[in-house]
Amino acid sequence: MAIFQHRDDGMDSKDVETIIGSTVKVDGNFVGAGDIVVEGHVSGTLKTSKNLRIGEGAILKADVEAGNIWVAGEIRGHVKCTGRLELAASAKVIGNVDTQTISVAHGAVLHGKVMMSGHEVVAEAKAETRHGEK
Repeated sequence: MAIFQHRDDGMDSKDVETIIGSTVKVDGNFVGAGDIVVEGHVSGTLKTSKNLRIGEGAILKADVEAGNIWVAGEIRGHVKCTGRLELAASAKVIGNVDTQTISVAHGAVLHGKVMMSGHEVVAEAKAETRHGEK
């Protein structure tokens, strides 16, 4: 099955709860509790607390929320990732991103504002320490 040929997404095929195949179109709110693989088209919202894999041919015109997200396809919408967001070389993300950590491969496209939670507080604390040392 082509969906699981790339093992760099950290997902184990036995943990995948839902597969949206390449010929499937989903319109509306899609909420899952397990790992989700998308190879088709999604419009609306897509949420899971677990892992989300967006395959190379997938097109999402949706707001997306997941624990960890691996993208090789296209997302047009807000992306909220509570863990790690990884953009493969073929990825295209048009929209704002909120994540803990991000990895962007050479060739990936990202148009939007990136907010990394937890890092602003550390940067402010370092700036205050430096300012206080003077």
